[in-house]
Amino acid sequence: MAIAAALTSEPGPVSDAVIKGGSAVELVHLGSLYHDDVLDEARTRRTVASVNARWGNFMAIIAGDYLLARASALAAELGTEVTLLLADTIAELCQGQVYEHKYAFDVGRTVEAYEACIAGKTASLIATAARIGAIAAGLPSEHIEAITSYAYGFGMAFQIRDDILDIVGTDEQLGKPAGNDLVEGVYTLPVILAMGDAQAREELHALLGGPIEIPERDKAREIVRGSGGVRAATEAGRSWARRAVGALDALDGGTAMRANLVTLAGTLFDDLG
Repeated sequence: MAIAAALTSEPGPVSDAVIKGGSAVELVHLGSLYHDDVLDEARTRRTVASVNARWGNFMAIIAGDYLLARASALAAELGTEVTLLLADTIAELCQGQVYEHKYAFDVGRTVEAYEACIAGKTASLIATAARIGAIAAGLPSEHIEAITSYAYGFGMAFQIRDDILDIVGTDEQLGKPAGNDLVEGVYTLPVILAMGDAQAREELHALLGGPIEIPERDKAREIVRGSGGVRAATEAGRSWARRAVGALDALDGGTAMRANLVTLAGTLFDDLG
């Protein structure tokens, strides 16, 4: 996203500073995934064994810390603004994880609580990648704000899509066990919105609220798919994608990359009906 943000003003090549900024954000992303897999006791990541599954929790935590440290060092080379921005983003990632833990196994989780969580865990990181790319490219403040807003909205939409796939997708599609959020007690937007149907709410309340096994997981996924939860979550995701695209209207003119970003957000949910 850092490179894409830089290219929304002028076609490439991008500067070394943009590459360095994007690399810093990606290291934060990877470090956070190492930590997430320890917290979730995940055995796989993107179809391969997770770091904690292969080398243990100690090595996964240390490796994640190392990646965060290297990211901070790269950010420091780009100046105080980027350094502070990355530090704030790491704090937001932690806050998002705290929110997720706070509402674990809570069948009363609200849409607002869910959005606060994914804003910290996903949207903040993608928005930071875009903002750092735009700053490193020397773009004007109006352009920086527009591309940051795009990336934030795209991040919200992307996470909603990912959470929908956890309900409707397969292990092969996700690169991890489908329905794992339900097992971990993380009740995402399609589950929350499914609760709007009285029958689905009664059935889900009977299943959820505590640790479950595979049969209960599969039954809960079936209930959510049979309710209006997936459809309503898809529309919510599309709304965030539209907001992302609308943010780019503030930019004068545009490049092929800007058009690509519009297409990317606009087609994010096309395969979900």
